[in-house]
Amino acid sequence: MLSSSVDTIYPCPFSKGYGIPVRQAWLMLKIFALYRFITASLFVMLFYLRFGPSLLGSYDASLYQFTSVAYLGISLIAAPVAFRPRWAYASLAQLFIFTDIVFITLLMHACGGIGSGIGILLAISMAAGGLLIGGRCAMLFAALASLAILAEEVYAIETHAFENTTMTYAGMLGVSFFSIAFLSVILAQRAEQSAVLARRHEQTIARLESLNRYIIQHLQSGIMIVDERQVTQLSNQSALRLLGLVLHPEELAEVAPELRQAFELWRANRDQDFAIIQLANRNEVQVRFSELSMDDEALYMLIFEDIALYNQRLQQSKLASLGRLTASIAHEIRNPLSAISHAGQLLSEAPDLDVQELRLTEIIQHHCQRVNSIIEDILKLSRRNPSQKQKIALDQWLPAYINDQKLNLGERAECFKLVFKAQGLNACIDSGHLKQILDNLCANALQYGRPELGPIVLEVSLVQDAPCIKIIDNGAGIATEHRQHLFEPFFTTSHQGTGLGLYISRELAELNQAELSYATSSGKPCFTLLLANADHAVIEI
Repeated sequence: MLSSSVDTIYPCPFSKGYGIPVRQAWLMLKIFALYRFITASLFVMLFYLRFGPSLLGSYDASLYQFTSVAYLGISLIAAPVAFRPRWAYASLAQLFIFTDIVFITLLMHACGGIGSGIGILLAISMAAGGLLIGGRCAMLFAALASLAILAEEVYAIETHAFENTTMTYAGMLGVSFFSIAFLSVILAQRAEQSAVLARRHEQTIARLESLNRYIIQHLQSGIMIVDERQVTQLSNQSALRLLGLVLHPEELAEVAPELRQAFELWRANRDQDFAIIQLANRNEVQVRFSELSMDDEALYMLIFEDIALYNQRLQQSKLASLGRLTASIAHEIRNPLSAISHAGQLLSEAPDLDVQELRLTEIIQHHCQRVNSIIEDILKLSRRNPSQKQKIALDQWLPAYINDQKLNLGERAECFKLVFKAQGLNACIDSGHLKQILDNLCANALQYGRPELGPIVLEVSLVQDAPCIKIIDNGAGIATEHRQHLFEPFFTTSHQGTGLGLYISRELAELNQAELSYATSSGKPCFTLLLANADHAVIEI
């Protein structure tokens, strides 16, 4: 039977677990059919041409003529069937072996019995049976061939057909048939095991190749593979996105001339393995070069990264060092500040102070509290935890956040209005960081947004295939000359603020690959928080 799922033939009905690959099976059958045709042709040609004394047909010429011509005729008929398969493979292979046993035994008898040596040709047929059909069927063919040889010898002895007959030689020939069949089965089984192992390895390699392609395509960093002629062999979607391309480029020069020049300079001097390239759209990307070790050809890998992401990582490293320094300074300031505050409080309790002196002690207490609040903000910045990003369903998270605001702010929480312009949006962000950002923005809106003129709107929408939260208030807005400094640390237009709230909010946003910006919406001040889409999350390296 034929198993189309694994492309394997199981020709022996007594050994259903023994299979042969389809192409291999038909190829061996064609070779055996060709061998049978050549052998039958030689039997006929050598008999009729008779170049000298010959044993062919020496005992019974008529039997030899009939058998050799019939053998040649069957071989001629069977050969085209083998080369253009129309019959079932197992039936055709079994027919070949059975006819060989019958005709070669008859030819052996016609040539003078087992002493003619023609019976040894059955050994080749037994080996073919082990390879073509295998399993227990190979042993069955060996048994039939041995019985045919022994039957011929018994018949010769009973009829006194030949002067010399030997059962010992016939028995040894039968043993050789079994040995050859057994060895051919072992070899066929090993070949089958090798084929199965090769198929498994092929499937494993195919799965690994598919997995590698999936990983490469979903990396956040752009990957491009080129050869020595700068012809592109592979590029992932991130590379196309960073380079502003729609189709995969054929050569580096199609991306940017500067990229081709940087690649040539790197090949000349391998010490400088990165460069910053300006694209046609004025965007800048960082590219790193490396060589891939291949046996047959030289390939090179180019890794592209957004320069903004690179600067962000560099800025985070600087801020981490600055945070540790400022935290140390804040702790040192806090000790004398506590002493000043305590001394001012004791001084204000003195009974003989006049009004002006009491006012001075109030100023001392007020500014001590202000400095202490600045220190608290600095310590919060320095103790910032790493981002634990998770998938957040905004249509569930934001209503819960507004409810928490109502509990914390009381009546003032009624100033907030939540509006969804898009449903089912999922953001990839640390929920604690998102709460801290919104707390700062909502606090600013309450302080400067004049909620008495109308509600502060938290608007949720989809912008550039990414979730977006807008905080829109009714305040006077921020002056144009102040906007460029809006997110700088310690910048504030209020005498009561520390100038760190918006700075910390933007840092937290960038830590979560989000973007916080300020603009106006329909003439109203608007802070826009553009979040990473959790449904399009990628692997970052």
